[in-house]
Amino acid sequence: MKAMEKTYSPQSFEKRIYQKWLDEGNFKARVNPDKMPFTIVLPPPNITGRLHEGHALNHTMQDILIRYKRMKGFETLWLPGTDHASIATEVKILDQVLKEEGRTKDELTREEFLEKAWAWKDKYGGEIVEQMKRLGNSCDWDRERFTMDEVCSKAVIEVFVRLYEEGLIYKGNRLINWCPTCGTSLSDAEVDHEDVSGAFYDIAYPVAGSDEQLIISTTRPETMLADTAVAVHPEDPRYQHLIGQRVRLPLMDRLIPVVADDYVDRELGTGALKVTPAHDPNDYEIGQRHGLEVINIFTEDAKVNEAGGSYAGLDRYEARKQVVKDLKDQGYLIGQKDHLHAVGHCYRCHKVVEPRISDQWFVAMQELAKQAKQSVERGEMSFVPPRYVKIYNNWLDNIRDWNISRQLWWGHRIPAYYCDSCQSIAVAREMPDVCPDCGGEHFTQDPDVLDTWFSSALWPFSTLGWPDESPDLNYFYPTDVLVTGYDIIFFWVIRMMFSGLKFMQEAPFHTTLINGIVRDSIGRKISKSLNNGTDPIEVIDEYGADALRYMLISGTATGNDTRFSLERVESARNFANKLWNASRFVLSSLEAAPTELTGEEELTLADRWILSELNQAIRDISENLEKSELGMAADRALDFAWGTYCDWYIELSKKRLYAGDELVRRVLWTVLKDLLKLMHPFMPFITEEIWQAIPGADGNLIVAPWPKERAIDTTDLDAMEAIMSAIGRIRNLRAEMDLPVGRKGRLYVSGDKRLVEIMKQQAEAFQALASVSEVLDEPESVENASTILVDKVELTLPLDDLIDYAKEYQRLAKQKERLEGEIERAQAKLANEGFVSKAPAQLVEGERNKVIDYREQVVELTEKMALIEAKK
Repeated sequence: MKAMEKTYSPQSFEKRIYQKWLDEGNFKARVNPDKMPFTIVLPPPNITGRLHEGHALNHTMQDILIRYKRMKGFETLWLPGTDHASIATEVKILDQVLKEEGRTKDELTREEFLEKAWAWKDKYGGEIVEQMKRLGNSCDWDRERFTMDEVCSKAVIEVFVRLYEEGLIYKGNRLINWCPTCGTSLSDAEVDHEDVSGAFYDIAYPVAGSDEQLIISTTRPETMLADTAVAVHPEDPRYQHLIGQRVRLPLMDRLIPVVADDYVDRELGTGALKVTPAHDPNDYEIGQRHGLEVINIFTEDAKVNEAGGSYAGLDRYEARKQVVKDLKDQGYLIGQKDHLHAVGHCYRCHKVVEPRISDQWFVAMQELAKQAKQSVERGEMSFVPPRYVKIYNNWLDNIRDWNISRQLWWGHRIPAYYCDSCQSIAVAREMPDVCPDCGGEHFTQDPDVLDTWFSSALWPFSTLGWPDESPDLNYFYPTDVLVTGYDIIFFWVIRMMFSGLKFMQEAPFHTTLINGIVRDSIGRKISKSLNNGTDPIEVIDEYGADALRYMLISGTATGNDTRFSLERVESARNFANKLWNASRFVLSSLEAAPTELTGEEELTLADRWILSELNQAIRDISENLEKSELGMAADRALDFAWGTYCDWYIELSKKRLYAGDELVRRVLWTVLKDLLKLMHPFMPFITEEIWQAIPGADGNLIVAPWPKERAIDTTDLDAMEAIMSAIGRIRNLRAEMDLPVGRKGRLYVSGDKRLVEIMKQQAEAFQALASVSEVLDEPESVENASTILVDKVELTLPLDDLIDYAKEYQRLAKQKERLEGEIERAQAKLANEGFVSKAPAQLVEGERNKVIDYREQVVELTEKMALIEAKK
């Protein structure tokens, strides 16, 4: 048993407590047939990052669930790890190389880069792990995984090969999203659409063999260099006669057909659509339907290539300016107006992406998506809150084949090998020895790497050793809960779902618990540009991890955004300090471990009340945790700890404690132990530190059993509520009268006989908490008294006991003088013609109502002062 320090100082014990848990193996999970497993896989943070507010909330939610289930007797596995974050990491490494060595990617070999990348991982990948430990994450660190480690990489290759063999992975020359800055393709989910101020350009396309012109509108005039058709709606009467005709493409002097297609919106612009299959996804589909030529005019770095004629070599934006100028000079530009429209941006570098025809690898998604949707419809996985299933289904209903290849060096290299002799493709788990087509023995591996999310999609089972059969995989899969943000439902949740269903024949988790976004104190999204973020580690250094954790989770509804505020962190720390001081007070009365309560004791009304309240708290907190209402559970734990135990029961117990009452010591000790258990998932460090100082509290709190309800005699517990209500009302009255604590007075009670008798028996409670000298039956009349009605009982307090009439008269006189000044000020405003005529009517009416209200208060004060005068 370790004595508690006098003052609460989390900096003095949090690291020590965490190391104690590690040393004693409290986080380790083992295959245990005698226990039910409870598994969470940690959403792997990127090795590029530091712990931010969103991580802190997400990890706190997971740790609360894991700690609760551990105490409930489950074999809990919280499996940690980090993500290689392909694009993000490569960008950071190349920036570092450019800054420190002055070299670009073109000046590095792939081997040189990968050496630097693994060095980066070794240096920075561990930083965020240490930060997670500071937060209190009770992960099984012996099982820590990395998306590019040997175990996960084996799973990635196996999945790729199997999907390829089933025809679900294929290579094709298709329109994809291309980031000219990062130099790689992107999936649809990796493109963020942002509103951009641009312009609508109306351009005349001359109809071949006539004087007629077909007017089209576009926001990207530079792409007209690659136009291969103009599309109109087949039922648009304006253009019926032009369908099948040809128009001359301005600037390029190329004849292109007019085609009819249902995709065209007759109400948008002129109802005529320029078709550029190589540079717009919708145009690409039109081109496929009509067999149009596909002309690519951009290089990989978004400059015009030789297909753009005289514009070759220009950057895309320079080309736009020149094209617009030439159209205007040659009389083809009919009009131009400002236009706000959504433009796709790379989710990593935030530069505008280009739709581009490219040879890439894809996953065929239709059948996989169908299985993922049906699994949720069957109830195999559910969202908390349920409203997020709509986002899930919307993505699945509109899904396209997934572009999984990236033109990067950092990541899982695609296991496709090209025969150097005949260029046939072999997809295999390792490089082949002989080409099956030509007998060649030399191969070159595909240079591309896989989308980061390809490996993340396998996380729930790859981390447990799949494709190898193992006791861990059989025991801990499927996992139980995934805690994640709603912004990656498509990026990650959907992909884990179809991967788990495909390769494990089971959904990877039964619940997806959505956490909201952490915003700043005034509700803005935290961003670098606003500079409104706070480093959680700095907060932990100053206030302790428990305060940060409690601030993030308290007062939040599941799935809703929360606000980060240092004032709320400080409030959480104040609560921790209250818990610390209350625990020290209780423990100071214990020289040894008291005897456990047996249920045979002659408990007082207050004792039975606190044990009943403890039962209710256990019930409420457990129910909320089971429903994943973590914020409600945290709030309920605080209400019981601070309000019920500290502010009421401890105060009610002090007189008995000072008198050496052993029973009250036993009750205080019993409730404190269970209270610490209830608080532990939310504030693990302080509760463990206090637990270690409690006589008779064996072992570590982290592995102690969750508290159970006790059988309690609930007779007359309603009287305890009435007593507390009465004490509260008396305190309020005394506060209004500004009475000092030391001025005590009699309390007369009358009304319901049972409640009156119990209140008289509990006089000590009124004496201790309401500055009452004695509780008496009310005489026939009490002059000059204040009366309070509480639950069928009338409480009467003789004012002669309480009031210093001279001081009270002075107080009332000052209050009256202040109100008369307010009346004079309001009347002066109302006498000002300018104010009355120009101010809003609501404001004028408000001033008139103030005068009426103040005058009524002055009359009331005058009457009270007259009564006091009569007493003198």
